[in-house]
Parts: sequence; C-alpha cells; structure tokens
Amino acid sequence: MQHIHKPNYYLDLLAVNRCAMAKMVLLPVLLSFLLLPFASLALTQDFCVADLSCSDTPSGYPCKSSVTANDFYFHGLAAKGKINTLIQAAVTPAFVGQFPGVNGLGISAARLDMEVGGVVPLHSHPAGSELLFVTQGTVAAGFISSGSNTPYYKTLYAGDIMVFPQGLLHYQYNAGTGPAVALVAFSSANPGLQITDFALFANNLPSAIVEKVTFLDDATVKKLKSVLGGSG
Repeated sequence: MQHIHKPNYYLDLLAVNRCAMAKMVLLPVLLSFLLLPFASLALTQDFCVADLSCSDTPSGYPCKSSVTANDFYFHGLAAKGKINTLIQAAVTPAFVGQFPGVNGLGISAARLDMEVGGVVPLHSHPAGSELLFVTQGTVAAGFISSGSNTPYYKTLYAGDIMVFPQGLLHYQYNAGTGPAVALVAFSSANPGLQITDFALFANNLPSAIVEKVTFLDDATVKKLKSVLGGSG
C-alpha cells in the first residue's frame, strides 16, 4: 500500500514559530550592535563646546580643548536688542555662533523685541522647531502647513506659548498698544533663518523672474526691491 504523507500542521506551526522566535531574538542583538557606537559616544563625552575658530560642519563645530564655566553661560538676552527700523523689531540670537556651549546639544534660544507695529515677516527655520514664550505685550503669531497650506494662528498674551514646527513658514507681529517681548527656544544649536520677503526682494534676482514666480506686476516688484535693498 502506498503511504500518503499528510502534513502535520502542529509541526509546521511549531517550525514557523521557531523561525519567528529566532528573528525576534536576533533583531535586538543586531540593534544592540548597531547602536553600540552611538551609545559609547554619548557615554564618553558630556558636551562639545564649539571651537568657533574652526569651520562649522553638518554635525556641528569641532570641540574646544579647554573649557570653562563661561562657555555654558550667555548674558546676551538680558537687554533689549537693537531695533531694525524697517520691521520695528529686533531678534537677539543665542545660537552656537554666540553661545558655543549649545554646540551638539540640539538647543538654542533668542530674544524677540517688537515696538508698536513691529513685525517679523513670514520666515522659516530649516534646521529646527521653534517655541515662542511671550513675556510682555500682545503678539499675533501663526504658521502655515506644508501640505494643505492650512494656517494656524493665535493672539498671544504674556505667559502664553506657541510652537512652530521645523521648516514651516511662520510670522509674529505686535498686536498690542505697547512694546512686546518674547523668549524663543529652538530644537537646534543653529536653526537657520530664511525670511521670504528678503529672499525674493533683497537680492539681485531679476525682476522678471520674481514677477513670474509671484504673479506680482513689475511696479510692485521694483517697489519692494527698492524698500528691501534689492536690485535687478
């Protein structure tokens, strides 16, 4: 009589489970080896105060060889910044270039001062998110999402905070009857800054190109270039 092999589903299931278990055990081991170099770096180096005499790199500045307590201290946000007469506002940064102690830590700060009518035009920070904390006055602020171009905006008062996600266009302006002050935190030692108006009208990009990409007429483009110092 010919023997007909019947599959043993219990044995097959056990074999599958053994394979799955082996993968489950192997994965953490592989991850441990992959993460070990990074863990070692984190454990062997508490900080890396920027050596500003060297060039910046994608991973930050090289570390100073000699460090003091002053490298972790910055007094520059205590006083009001120098107001720009065009926007009636001042931004005083405590980025890695001014505050070497934040190098490699993924944080930095700034102070925002706005006179009545002051404005920080639409801008973005390509390398970090922003947290705005209003300490004085009234600030209107908002950002625009990248997918649906949905605006999210609020009027902020002393004690209020608002977050602006990394890379998104956002703005602030003084919506009150007196000066406004805010402290700003960033999720990067060097968050970067690009102001949309300045990118379009404060350089020598030919007016014909600006008109084409903004749908503005020639007179308006030339007027804005004149105000912001552009040419072309």
